[in-house]
Amino acid sequence: MTKFQGLDFCNFDAFLSEEEIAIRDTIRSFVDKEIIPTIAEHFRAGTSPHNLAKKLGDLGVFGASLPEEFGGSNLSSTAYGLIMQELERGDSAIRSFASVQSALVMYPIFTFGSDEQKQKWLPKLASGEAIGCFGLTEPDHGSDPSSMITNAVKTDDGYILNGAKMWITNGSAADVAIVWAKLNSIVRGFLVEKGTQGFEANDIKSKLSLRASATSELILSDCLVPTSNLLPEAIGLKAPLKCLNQARFGIAWGAMGAAMACYDEALNYSQERTQFGKPISAFQLVQKKLADMATEISKAQGIVMQLSKLKDIGELHHSQVSLAKRNNVKEALKIARTAREMLGANGISDEYQSMRHANNLESVFTYEGTDDIHALIMGKHITGLSAFH
Repeated sequence: MTKFQGLDFCNFDAFLSEEEIAIRDTIRSFVDKEIIPTIAEHFRAGTSPHNLAKKLGDLGVFGASLPEEFGGSNLSSTAYGLIMQELERGDSAIRSFASVQSALVMYPIFTFGSDEQKQKWLPKLASGEAIGCFGLTEPDHGSDPSSMITNAVKTDDGYILNGAKMWITNGSAADVAIVWAKLNSIVRGFLVEKGTQGFEANDIKSKLSLRASATSELILSDCLVPTSNLLPEAIGLKAPLKCLNQARFGIAWGAMGAAMACYDEALNYSQERTQFGKPISAFQLVQKKLADMATEISKAQGIVMQLSKLKDIGELHHSQVSLAKRNNVKEALKIARTAREMLGANGISDEYQSMRHANNLESVFTYEGTDDIHALIMGKHITGLSAFH
């Protein structure tokens, strides 16, 4: 396979610091060495490479933007985004694993947790010694989490949780699950530890997408969690939505990695594949497709670079994240489909990666806010009127 060179048509590298470039290149090398050679086998078998957790921890991937005192690396939002980009260049499942660990487990513990909870969990999660998951989506409540039926009841010994969560990344591998439930009709967050009586995590086996990711159903049946496992500052639906905003930011960056991988594969293939006496890259239709890919990737790069700067100065609005997630994933999916088409019959073989990325991006297009939901989030911001009620 030709070495991946990346795509920087508009020279965004000129605006990256030396540290950001070094971090990106380190993760890029890791992906080339540890993920690319085996990911097709994991996708084919439906297995998750969780053995990479400690290696990713050693690289500082988990909680990269959190303070160093809690195991983070205190990196810029751009550096964090570049990490997500490179991981998804390998596979969306790998970025999903890291994104959940960082944005949906470490971030809420850091933001809403007690000092004891932070000290207990954040260092272990940062190192990859422990794995976490985020339980918000329910079997009958995806885009409308306010209608969740998972509930918590206060008792003398703690809280009794009952309910189910669906499509939970890292679920069966998790040492701790952040479960959202209604306590006296108010959404609260609870740390549910692996092995807790009444708590089960069962893998979903029938997936045609994200096959290298452990995706599970969480079942809580009279599950007793101690009082100390309530996230004290997580009160109301805004708490999990704030976490999702962090994850969506990483998705917007990550989708570019998948798009770049497909563009790179299509470009190399078109230069090597000969038809009618010349490489197919010499044909007008092929060049137009490559130019369209490069244009959309460059536009997506511009969006996330700007949003990263806004995030670092505390000026990022959630509707802007919706724009980025919606646009970048949609365009990455189009690019993956076009790349597969350009590879012809070879494009359906898992010796090539474009169809795997396309399959994965079908999930990314749906999870953490569908394309339509993000359009309505933007619409509310634009018009001042909510279309959700």
